Amino acid sequence: MSGLYNGGMKYSQSPRKTVSGDRMQTPITKARLTQWLAGSAAVAESGDNRFADDGETLLMVPGDRPLKAASVLVLVVNHPVPTVVFTQRTPHLTDHAGQISFPGGGVEPGDIDAAATALREAEEEMGIDRRGIEIIGELPQYTTGTGYRITPVVGWSPDPLQYAPDPSEVAEVFEVPAPFLLDPNNHRQESAMYKGRMRSYFAIPFGPRYIWGATAGMLITFSRVAEHAEGWGVTPPITMAPDSA
Repeated sequence: MSGLYNGGMKYSQSPRKTVSGDRMQTPITKARLTQWLAGSAAVAESGDNRFADDGETLLMVPGDRPLKAASVLVLVVNHPVPTVVFTQRTPHLTDHAGQISFPGGGVEPGDIDAAATALREAEEEMGIDRRGIEIIGELPQYTTGTGYRITPVVGWSPDPLQYAPDPSEVAEVFEVPAPFLLDPNNHRQESAMYKGRMRSYFAIPFGPRYIWGATAGMLITFSRVAEHAEGWGVTPPITMAPDSA
């Protein structure tokens, strides 16, 4: 594993003010994550599309096409500052080549639920033992412009992990501090020309890493779930100037 703190960048769990200036960021623990996720269903039922989708699905997926079920594992690892695990896809893949993503994939006949899908895919992609992962909840489902309805399953690893990624799918496995990912100060809504139209998407840049698309969107959803659980006001992503290139 490489890139844990990207060139020595360090993030403290100490309370600090966020962009809204009216709340403090609290330490991220397993108990706190579980508390946040207990209210996830209420967030999903709110019908607020800021909690689930960047608006691309309605534009890119015909209304009569059924969405395909998929699941990803949002795996939090217990370090002094907890981290979230990502994979970087190999450059030769047909879909999403070279992109940063959560381990996951489509539901298969033997999967009994979303957690089973997420754990199976994580074991296959990253070479970890699923028996060491505790499932602590789910985030609201996230729909994508490529026609998937994704269930983000949140897992907790009490100990640091050793990875043996599948070289046919995964170029690298790395971790990013959870406080950075869930801090609204670091969330962006960007737009650029794609296939003849201006497309909107979420992004969370971290040093040389560029987390974007559905992966960033699910993390922003995670932040919204935390805001809802703590009674904080929703802090929208920072809107960036369009890239017309």
